[in-house]
Order: sequence, then C-alpha cells, then structure tokens
Amino acid sequence: MREIPIPYVRANQAGIVLLVALAAALHQPALIAALWAIQVLGLWQGIRANLIVQLAAPLLRSRVAGARTESRELLRFNNAITVVLLTLSLLAFWVNPGGWLGYVLAGIVALAALAALCGFCLGCFLYYRFKRLRK
Repeated sequence: MREIPIPYVRANQAGIVLLVALAAALHQPALIAALWAIQVLGLWQGIRANLIVQLAAPLLRSRVAGARTESRELLRFNNAITVVLLTLSLLAFWVNPGGWLGYVLAGIVALAALAALCGFCLGCFLYYRFKRLRK
C-alpha cells in the first residue's frame, strides 16, 4: 500500500494525543514508553502494525473505503520525528525520573498531533521544507 487512508492517520494522531495527555495527567512515563513502542513498531513495520490503528480499524472500516489518503513517505517522515522526540523524552525520564523535560518533549509530539487533527501538519511543513532544501 503506497497511500495510507486518512482515518488511520487520524486515529494514530488521536491516540498520540490521548496517551501523552494520560501520561502527563497520571504522571506515568510508562505510557510514553508504550507510545514509543507503538510508534517504533509502526515505523519499522508500517502503519498496519501500529497498535492504535489496529484497535481503531474495526471502528473505521466504513470510513476507510473511498477515504482520502496520505503519502506513505510523508507519514514515515512524520513518524520518524515522533520516534526521535519520544526517544528524547524517555532519555530525559531516565536521566531525571521526576523531571518535567520528558513531559515537555512528549508534549511537543502531542501538540503536533493535535495541530494535525485540526488541519495543520507541522511534520508535513518540515518535510516539504526539507525536500526544497535538498533540490
């Protein structure tokens, strides 16, 4: 599959926002570690390996047929940024378990996902800037 249906993309974004918000509210960096694992698996194996998408897929079946799509390359770029920031977040928690930096870094991921849900994809903006610089 070269293109990814938008409902799957939105489900993943909503899952990111939800898990980071829960992690911050409950002071549970383990939820950020779980999100990191989900996103790494999705980056490595593709969006269908993403647990958030797998859980949402039965609810999205009727919306996927004929839905608009996103480029797989663009989504991999966005997912790579997500994994890097979540990795930095986990490293911050490892260095300072009760610290705020880990939540700030994970919060950046959640804010970017929330912005994408609202219609502005920061990762897409960065991707196209990056592509223009490489030409």
